[in-house]
Amino acid sequence: MAQAIILAGGKGTRLKPYTNVFPKPLVPICDTPILEIIIRQLARANIKNIVIITGHLAELIESYFGDGGKWGVKITYFREKSPLSTAGALAYLDNLEEDFLVLNGDILTTLDFGRLLDEHKKSKATATLSIFKRDNHIDFGVIKKDAKGNLSDYIEKPTDHYWVSMGVNALNRRALKAIKKGEALGMPDLLMRLKEAGEKVRCYEFSDYWLDIGRVDDYERAQKEFEARRKTFLEGA
Repeated sequence: MAQAIILAGGKGTRLKPYTNVFPKPLVPICDTPILEIIIRQLARANIKNIVIITGHLAELIESYFGDGGKWGVKITYFREKSPLSTAGALAYLDNLEEDFLVLNGDILTTLDFGRLLDEHKKSKATATLSIFKRDNHIDFGVIKKDAKGNLSDYIEKPTDHYWVSMGVNALNRRALKAIKKGEALGMPDLLMRLKEAGEKVRCYEFSDYWLDIGRVDDYERAQKEFEARRKTFLEGA
């Protein structure tokens, strides 16, 4: 049974006032908490061994999801005593499978979690991070000048393109050797630590739909887009 670790311990400060009462993973997208959407998608991908890492308002998350039986999955919990960032808690988890997913509990996406995990296993990488291309449009004329202060280029309202992390990663147990118990270690630092140690770290490009709902404007956008594409996100889940 494939395994996923869901990070659900943050305070969601960027999403206030919605998170004044609810932990961010329980904030609803239309009528369904974002974490429930993720769990249903994982179940559809036959990833049914789920560990939820909790912290802020942990008891509400644990009460809502219980043992996961309602969704056909097995859920266990690890409650952080102090914040360990996005990778530190992995050092404390027992019974991790050889390869597993680690994902944020606040993303809305059509990513096929099962395919990502399968590709990771086939590659024999220590880590695989999913990436998404975002456009950054500048609404001004961008000026470039030389060292003497003379105009060298004038670019009217350019658009730059960046690959960004989706907050969904696949890891092999080898990655745990790079985490010290008790350290607050972020996933970006773990991935760079693995790369610098000579481990294979791959990127998995995805281009359909992904949105981090951590900010108020993105959360409100997610409401509209989920309603318009509900079947895409939850068909069969």
